[in-house]
Amino acid sequence: MVRFLDTESTARILVVDDDPDFCTVIDDHLRHCGFEVSARTSAREALALLAEEDFDVVVADVELKDGLSGVQLCERIVANRPHVPVVVVTAYGSLDTAIAALRVGAYDFLPKPFQPPYFVARVERAIQHKWLRSQLERFAREAPRGGRFEEIVGASVPMRELFDLLGRAAASEASCFITGESGTGKELVARALHQGSRRREGPFVAVNCAAMPEPLLESELFGHVRGAFTDARADRQGLLLNADGGTLFLDEIGDMPPGLQAKLLRVLQERTVRRVGDNREIPFDVRVMAATNRDIDGAVEDGHFREDLYFRINVIHVAVPPLRSRGADVLLLAEHFLARFADEQGRPVKSLSHPAAERLLNYEWPGNVRELRNCLERAVALAGFERILVEDLPEKIRRYQASHVILAGHDPAELVPMSEVERRYITRVLEAVRGNKSEAARILGYDRKTLYRKIERYRIELPGEE
Repeated sequence: MVRFLDTESTARILVVDDDPDFCTVIDDHLRHCGFEVSARTSAREALALLAEEDFDVVVADVELKDGLSGVQLCERIVANRPHVPVVVVTAYGSLDTAIAALRVGAYDFLPKPFQPPYFVARVERAIQHKWLRSQLERFAREAPRGGRFEEIVGASVPMRELFDLLGRAAASEASCFITGESGTGKELVARALHQGSRRREGPFVAVNCAAMPEPLLESELFGHVRGAFTDARADRQGLLLNADGGTLFLDEIGDMPPGLQAKLLRVLQERTVRRVGDNREIPFDVRVMAATNRDIDGAVEDGHFREDLYFRINVIHVAVPPLRSRGADVLLLAEHFLARFADEQGRPVKSLSHPAAERLLNYEWPGNVRELRNCLERAVALAGFERILVEDLPEKIRRYQASHVILAGHDPAELVPMSEVERRYITRVLEAVRGNKSEAARILGYDRKTLYRKIERYRIELPGEE
């Protein structure tokens, strides 16, 4: 059954041709492919039906003979139902008429005779065009609307669930542990939680735990006194004390050295900090948030991350969804970035072309929102027209083709053993979760040890491995 990308509604097609036999043939092909079809043999009957019912595509012959031509029918539909694409069908010798229909707003034309699969593909493309257009227009209406977390852009189900959780978590003083792939916006989520909390007037202090060696990170977090070590020429109170009354965000905490994990745990338990080289315990009032893109459950199980620290920071778990699971949010974000960069760069770029929007939807975005942001900044800088074209996108996005797990074909020679089916599916799941074995095990219904055995048995290379 053919459905829209974001609904459970079956696509509806109106066929208009004064040849009843042609209507019957087209009706059969479209219904076989899962469409709902209505047929009319005159333009006036078709217009009357369109006034009463909604359709997703109109397929019309340009050579209608009931007093209203196919071009006139197209013109009326474009004027009264501009969101409904019209595919005109033309016989040999009436190409000029088909071009006239395109000039008055027809979406596409198809010369007779044609092969049914080709015809169905063109109809499906028209449906996709209608859906993309409706999404872009909806996003244009919704984008200016601010909300409690207005810096975070999204309207998909995963994002609505995230907003609901953030609304409840912001009112709490509990520690938040934010997980998600690189580029999903974990620090943006942390800042949104801070801005929604009673600590919003206090400082928001962020530190990347993977960006510096252990001694320097310890000094950055806890502070030091003069003479505590070489180059300690003055007292420094550290980020924990700098964040007093506000929020401390520990980014990439999964990369924190084990020795420092123990010290951080003590500090969080006691709510006091001793600067390096000092004997005094200084109390502080800080809400701690932490984030990682690592498989933290696996790190705890493997002994690379302290379980007691994990429980201390993971009071409220906030999982930020990857961009590939957010559906049409890609277009909403793209329009958001397009408007921002067009304004910053002083470029007259106003919108996405439908083919470019389709490419953005089809791409999997391994770099998530960060990659999309980079893509739109580049596209705006290179665009030669008011719309972003496919040619303005990076080559890997223009040429991207989604991968699929092919389990079997109709030819017995294509059938594979169940072990091969399992190997392919495990590989695909690991690719989808970017090698996160805990998440892969959850999706597959395995425990981690079973997953490890199957990875070894099938000699599966994890993403990022050479």
